[in-house]
Amino acid sequence: MSTAMNFGAKSFQPRPPDKGSFPLDHFGECKSFKEKFMKCLRDNHFENALCRNESKEYLECRMERQVQVNHYDFHLLLLQPKL
Repeated sequence: MSTAMNFGAKSFQPRPPDKGSFPLDHFGECKSFKEKFMKCLRDNHFENALCRNESKEYLECRMERQVQVNHYDFHLLLLQPKL
């Protein structure tokens, strides 16, 4: 009954992800890895568990070329004090 009396409570408003949260590979540096991964998905009826190696190779390519920020490094950046 208490939930019915929350007329002044703000409702949750979803928002889209920030721009650049998954950067695009503008120069196609990892295109061959992406194509290999997508072919694997198509060949396996989009069962992504069967394409883990291809997925791993694609994400490693993105991290090596700094297209994808390493999760650990990203959290370190957030923890650095602002000057």
